[in-house]
Amino acid sequence: MSLHLALLMRGGDPHCILDFGAGNGELCKLIALQFCYEPTPSLMAEAKENLADLPQISFCSDLEKISDGSVELIFCLEVFEHLPEKETKDALGQFDRLLTDNGNAVIGVPVEIGIPALYKGIFRMSRRFNTFDASIKNVLLAALSFPPKDRPVSEITPGFAFHHEHMGFDYRKLQALLHAQFGLQQVTTSPFSIFGPWLNPEVNFLIQKANPAVNADAAR
Repeated sequence: MSLHLALLMRGGDPHCILDFGAGNGELCKLIALQFCYEPTPSLMAEAKENLADLPQISFCSDLEKISDGSVELIFCLEVFEHLPEKETKDALGQFDRLLTDNGNAVIGVPVEIGIPALYKGIFRMSRRFNTFDASIKNVLLAALSFPPKDRPVSEITPGFAFHHEHMGFDYRKLQALLHAQFGLQQVTTSPFSIFGPWLNPEVNFLIQKANPAVNADAAR
């Protein structure tokens, strides 16, 4: 959490912050964000109960109710590894719509390839051997940085496709999308940043929405 707060401080002093995929609202509770977005009714109910003493937080299950260009900072932690391709692109489109010019987003996802995939896979095999994320074949493929593409898909809420397992997620693809659509300001890993994604279990991205006025000046 300290790393995410450090990334937050890189974005200045934002007044309007959105937790995208808030779950039970624990992050909102820790740093008193303004908007709490969670599409799953059961998790939203938990968030409302958890944050009952924080009246400054607004709850949202429909992002269209948040105005364009009104959010200065988005937190999105442990979400994108669950999103299929369409939902990933839709979410990034919402980031682009919601963020102010030069607004920032902090995105945290697991590393599920290479050495982290191996030690995570061994742990999963010890608990549920031969399931999708705990089969020898899939763990070895992920450890070789070729994670399986046939990820099981279900719905976390009606009409919202979702991967429950982390296995098969490749942070490199998300990083390429972020680089293409936003300004990729910083890439960090945790808990020991010196070892990078080849050993750490988590990678974090700080992105910034491009200011169209700046882009126009650069093109002249």
